Amino acid sequence: MVAVRKQFRDLADPEDVHALIAELEINTGTETVPLAQARGRVLAERIDAGIDVPGFDRSNVDGYAVRAEDTFGATEADPVELEQVGRVDAGEQPAVTVEPGTVVEIATGAVVPPGADAVVMVERTAREDETVTVRTAVAPGDGIMVAGSDVAAGERTLGPGTELTAREIGLLSALGVDSVPVRSPPTVGVLSTGDELVAPGNALDSDAGQIYDVNSQTIAASIEEAGGSPEVYPIVGDDFPEMKRVLTAAAEECDLVLSSGSTSAGAADHIYQLIDEHGDLLRHGVAVKPGKPMLVGRFENTPYIGLPGFPVSALTIFRHFVAPKIRDAAGKPPRERERITGEMAVTERYKEGRTRLMPVGLVEDGDGELLVYPVDKGSGATTSLVDADGTVELAPETEQLDAGQTVEVTLFSADVRPPELLGIGEDDPLLSRLLDRLDSPRYLSLGSREGLRRLRNGISDVAVVAGPTDREVETVELGGWSREWGLLVPADNPDGVAGVADLVDSELRFVNRGRQSGLRRSFDDAVERLADERGTDRASLTEDISGYTLTAQAYESPPRRVLAGKADVALGLRASAEPLGLAFVSLGTQSVRVLAAPDRAEKPGVEALEALLPPADLADGLAGIEAGEH
Repeated sequence: MVAVRKQFRDLADPEDVHALIAELEINTGTETVPLAQARGRVLAERIDAGIDVPGFDRSNVDGYAVRAEDTFGATEADPVELEQVGRVDAGEQPAVTVEPGTVVEIATGAVVPPGADAVVMVERTAREDETVTVRTAVAPGDGIMVAGSDVAAGERTLGPGTELTAREIGLLSALGVDSVPVRSPPTVGVLSTGDELVAPGNALDSDAGQIYDVNSQTIAASIEEAGGSPEVYPIVGDDFPEMKRVLTAAAEECDLVLSSGSTSAGAADHIYQLIDEHGDLLRHGVAVKPGKPMLVGRFENTPYIGLPGFPVSALTIFRHFVAPKIRDAAGKPPRERERITGEMAVTERYKEGRTRLMPVGLVEDGDGELLVYPVDKGSGATTSLVDADGTVELAPETEQLDAGQTVEVTLFSADVRPPELLGIGEDDPLLSRLLDRLDSPRYLSLGSREGLRRLRNGISDVAVVAGPTDREVETVELGGWSREWGLLVPADNPDGVAGVADLVDSELRFVNRGRQSGLRRSFDDAVERLADERGTDRASLTEDISGYTLTAQAYESPPRRVLAGKADVALGLRASAEPLGLAFVSLGTQSVRVLAAPDRAEKPGVEALEALLPPADLADGLAGIEAGEH
């Protein structure tokens, strides 16, 4: 088939898409499941009590079963004396009757013996031999739960549509119910598309542009959270006939089919063409960000929704549009989304003319006030799935959210809480070990310069800064360490690299770090010193370094390019050399400092971090890292 590039149809209003999805018919049946497997399921039928609960008059206390009239007038000063004639324990049938002037010792939960109509608490009595002294009067029914007073036989106990939690399961257990009729969860087919996708656990060929499939398991887990039963199908490449075959099978076997990817209008995007030509394409494109290339339709008379391929877009569209439909099909009531309000930590500009579901993170300032900050690395960044706590919905006409402006955050789940500590800055192997010892930290490895910027802007609690900086802000220094940095080369250093000059004077392929990194700043300073020695400027020298502008995100990424044979030299740490089997050329030592915002220094999370510094015991096995020196 020759692929045809096609423009998006008119983008639909989000509310219209909600209404359209609500109209899709998803018909599920009922099934009977053991009570032990019923948590979270929804009752399909009413359940009436088949027995009284309790099924007998039961003592609520430890004490003595009595005839109430025998205690009338009893007080502490003028008690009555009665004769004990027996005892009844829980789980046994009474073998004695309470006659006038007698009592029977009784345990909590035991059957009240014949003749008794009340129970006196043991604390209001005294006993000597077979004589029981009662120091209080009781009325008929005191200390007794009458048969059927909890649940009466024939009583309506739970109605259809009830979601079974631990409480309902406890009630059903009390009724002796061991299996229940429940709504069958909708079976939802999950299909990821794209030649570039590989299932996790299989070998990945990055040189061929392959990436692991994120959406299949992410969406499947989200379906379960919404009350559905996911059926994950094998990844389908950008092949029209195969896509049609798998989609047809999913439509025959499932109540709803979800695909991800291939929904846009590119030449290799076949799903929308497939639905359009062989099904019923009801909508193509919705006016939201992220998630514009969304599909709604039917295939083989089965409801179908196409999610975008980027993980953040796919999950956002699922949560916003699809999860409510699955809950409804499962018989679960609409979930009131947990919403909280906070103040924007920074100004955020937006001028795209469509609804934006902006991922945001939460952090508390030094006074415990909730701040909201954007977490948007792009729809393809999977870390946005865990770095964000919820979304802020921006109307199409919104152009800007100002710092300090109150916004409403829709949380991803009701148990979301701000992290105990929010740190932003340099990535470092010792820092990773340090964070493991803290409760609920969140750390964004965005580089030293970005860490300082966000600390200055009031977003983070701490910044971790490596090497020289030119953007100092008012901070409280908590502690730090030192680390040796330099150039990583293949084992035995076959090119004889000795320093920066070898990069300038040869065609060796170099991998640098990004501009935000403290390692990059130290390297640039080294190039600057070499330029001074040669009587030139740094820019001239960097033009002679092959790959100077080729950067990688984390401290171990550049060395791994050397390991893979994609580069000859990489900027990095001595700590990376031995684990990767590379040689190391030292260029110096740089300090790593942990800096706190002055108004956050007394936050419990910041104080807990400070208490771990210097982390001397964490540096074991990390070559070139000296804890306590910075």
